[in-house]
Amino acid sequence: MIKEIRLLNWKSYKDANLYIDPLNVLIGTNASGKSNAIDAIAFINNEVHASSLQASLDGESALLLDANIGGIRGGAGYAALLPGDQFTVETVIEEDSITDYRYSITVRTKPQVEVIAESLIKIIRNKKKPNKEPREKNIFYTNRSNDDYSSPSIHTNIINGQGKPIRKDLKNSVSVISQLKNSEIKVPEVSEAIQVVIKNLEEIFILDPIPSQMRDYKPFAQYLSKNAANLAGMIAALPTEKKEKLESQLTKYVSSLPEDEIERVWAEPVGRFQKDAMLYCEEKWGRTGINTTIDARGMSDGTLRFLGILTALLTRPSGSLIVIEEVDNGLHPSRAKLLLETMKEIGSERSIDILVTTHNPALMDELGIEMIPFIQIVHRDPEDGTSKITLLENIKSLPKLLAHGSVGELSTKGEIEKSLSHIGGVIDEK
Repeated sequence: MIKEIRLLNWKSYKDANLYIDPLNVLIGTNASGKSNAIDAIAFINNEVHASSLQASLDGESALLLDANIGGIRGGAGYAALLPGDQFTVETVIEEDSITDYRYSITVRTKPQVEVIAESLIKIIRNKKKPNKEPREKNIFYTNRSNDDYSSPSIHTNIINGQGKPIRKDLKNSVSVISQLKNSEIKVPEVSEAIQVVIKNLEEIFILDPIPSQMRDYKPFAQYLSKNAANLAGMIAALPTEKKEKLESQLTKYVSSLPEDEIERVWAEPVGRFQKDAMLYCEEKWGRTGINTTIDARGMSDGTLRFLGILTALLTRPSGSLIVIEEVDNGLHPSRAKLLLETMKEIGSERSIDILVTTHNPALMDELGIEMIPFIQIVHRDPEDGTSKITLLENIKSLPKLLAHGSVGELSTKGEIEKSLSHIGGVIDEK
């Protein structure tokens, strides 16, 4: 699973680390750089699917799990920290208790989008001596001089364990790792490393449920789209046993959402050919206990967003990273605790990591003291204006701050960001 993402000269970031744990919360003011961090995650997911690095940044009209590759905000022109034209995104992925992989890609955005450097390193920890410095071993690395921009190829060296590396000349317009994914590599250690990294990057899922697009009849679909618009079609297309189980799980969690109870949530085929579907729920309101059936057109935005989030949590592969921006958008503040507990429960049961952003003080207050190590603040450096990511627990004045209010209250008053504007306000993370 992904443990850490490092951003070097990426958009508003000069050098920052984003840590990934089972449940992670990014907070910060508007324009602090939260969306830019999520764009970096979108890029490393796109690069293993898209036809080119240009498409990874700008988007393309090719199907990706029933949704187009959307690119990143601003596209290639705003991917590198301006006025520069190069960026690096580095990812650390855990395979098991003793093995990690560090994958790094450096991209040049002008005059065309191309790979400048790319590498994969295996990190092996000593199980018997955990304090000993880990051993690092190259899996592959590229070799390209800074002025060698005329060639459409990039030289890639693959370690074979027998002295001289295997050399491959690959296209520089596409990530090296995505090209090696389907190459015949007769070095098991190299092949395994590439597959582990690719699998983790492929299973990133950035979810942005859009209720207005979830209300119509939808064709059957194999996967949930990133805007959850095809929620009804995805549920209806499941085999009967899986469909009934998912509908039961959705009902269980969403029944606590409104003032009274949702008795049932389900999707069913409609139309002559039975290949389109609509989402329905049965509500019980008032003291009379009268049940009313409504379809998605009559459901609230908050209910539809919650159903989209639940479905992603319940159907994405184990080991996935799910990213949700403004996770509580459309939900009443009183539902913050339910949302948080649901994410914790399902994420833990299914071994899914979750990264969310929020501005909601109610949700921040529900996080509790035990969640402090998993809250990261995105803020601007007072000296140069670049974005930084700081663990909440690394703020030197945190005990004093918490004595005067909850995390939500402190965020609302801007006290957290104010403490980070002082020189020496952060504990040395090293």
